[in-house]
Amino acid sequence: MAHIRGDKQQLLLRIRRLRGQVEALERAVLEEHECASVLQQIAACRGAMGGLMSEVIEGHIRFHVVGRDSRPGAAQTAAAEELIEVLRTYLK
Repeated sequence: MAHIRGDKQQLLLRIRRLRGQVEALERAVLEEHECASVLQQIAACRGAMGGLMSEVIEGHIRFHVVGRDSRPGAAQTAAAEELIEVLRTYLK
């Protein structure tokens, strides 16, 4: 949880933006917007959730897997960076 505590404000900003997007999606459905507009809102929510997930996973890898206080080997550090990049691409 230490990495979440350290990134708390940034994570809360992402969550608040996500909440706004979900509320906009709800309004679009309530106001019976065209399905293309609703689909765009859903895609925006999904992207925002993916961004939040990516940020938390990256912090987890850096703090718990590689270890903030340990001195990981070059191969371990490179593997962690590679995993982070793959996850960023996947969660886009």
